[in-house]
Amino acid sequence: MNDTELALKRFKSLENDYLEDLKDLVRIPSISADQSCAGHVRESAEKTAEIMKRRGLENVEVIDLKDAHPYAYGEWCRAKGRPTLLCYAHHDVQPTGYESLWKTKPFTPTLGKDGRLYARGAADDKAGVVALTSAIDSYIGAVKSLPVNVKLIIEGEEEIGSSHLTAFLKKYRKKLAADVMVLTDTSNFETGVPSITTSLRGLVAVDVEVRSLRQSVHSGGYGGPTPDAAMALVKLLATLTDKDGDIAIARMYDKVRPLTADEKKMLDGLNPSEKEFRKQAGIVASSRVMGKGGAKNILQKMWRLPALSINAMEAANMKERRNVIVERASARVGIRIVPDMEREETLNLLEGHLRENAPWGVEVSVNRETSGNWWTTDTKHPAFEAARRALAKGYGRPAVFTGCGGSIPFVEPFSRELGGVPALLVGIEDPYTNAHSENESLHLGDWKKSIAGIIHLFQELAGD
Repeated sequence: MNDTELALKRFKSLENDYLEDLKDLVRIPSISADQSCAGHVRESAEKTAEIMKRRGLENVEVIDLKDAHPYAYGEWCRAKGRPTLLCYAHHDVQPTGYESLWKTKPFTPTLGKDGRLYARGAADDKAGVVALTSAIDSYIGAVKSLPVNVKLIIEGEEEIGSSHLTAFLKKYRKKLAADVMVLTDTSNFETGVPSITTSLRGLVAVDVEVRSLRQSVHSGGYGGPTPDAAMALVKLLATLTDKDGDIAIARMYDKVRPLTADEKKMLDGLNPSEKEFRKQAGIVASSRVMGKGGAKNILQKMWRLPALSINAMEAANMKERRNVIVERASARVGIRIVPDMEREETLNLLEGHLRENAPWGVEVSVNRETSGNWWTTDTKHPAFEAARRALAKGYGRPAVFTGCGGSIPFVEPFSRELGGVPALLVGIEDPYTNAHSENESLHLGDWKKSIAGIIHLFQELAGD
């Protein structure tokens, strides 16, 4: 057997042990958006560091940056003259959402009869953390070395926009220098289809509040002539999109980069049927597919066109349901941006629209959130073909290039700071993962194949 075959054999013999690493990590409610969970985020970083040490990484540490959730770092850099890979994942997770909608307890990893592991963070992105440590351990444990140098950085605030990333980069740029980036925080195009993501949408968002009264008033005593803040907010939000669901903000599409011939070819080759898309998204039978053309060009709408979402709304407490006209109402509005949209200009257009279209003269306040930029890459670098070969071996079928409608704030600035090194975004999730939603799950069959793919990737990038 060659070294890669020995590593794969070791992985096969220890895959249940590696799964226990994932379960241990998933049990920690590392919700970075919830300040009451800050201790759990630290616990998660420390557990990640412990797994790194146990799985063969050296110089392992928990890195603290002022006001930031902790990172975990480890490396194995003994392969002199070989490429260095900077591998990335994140150990923080999203809030659980409505726990009443979960079929299992969110932080109790539960194996379903469908071969999926259910829990918050089971896929996004603790599966990525453990996929990397398992691949590293499989190689080091089998042959006492790796064919490449590896640096592993695990972030603790990706789910809240990586707001301290710039400061982190300035401080640790030399420590993280590498020839190739490998990121395990994206989705495969379909279950069993290995995928390399070559574009990401960015994200800008605002919290908008409308106010019509100094305080709430009795709806019987004042209803009729008194402006209703909740109704004003609904009317305002309704102006953001047209009847098809496309963005109705003036000039929003002006700078969207046209598709290249290669992109059109990729989209045409992958575009799912309406039936497939509706199943993946969970669209109710009576609802239509949004955007002009309906189910036509679904992937272009998700990967290469901007999209607007209302992520949260608040007016009054439904449990109390008082007979009042509320004095204020608020919402969180996000826009996914694409090449060549500019973040600041997009925010200006969104804020200007909200202020100009407020009904009845109600007061409008807008607070901007930290934004993340779009990213795209050229797949001509040899690392991409190496990745395709490796994933094809791991999954037993050809790998595809895909886009992604989501954002990973880490990718664009790190690639830029490291001199434009190629970034390989390999899938861990699938269309049925429900990342960020209730009943998040990981397809264990694909997870094991992804680890095998990473083991092959080490050898392919070594150039042996």
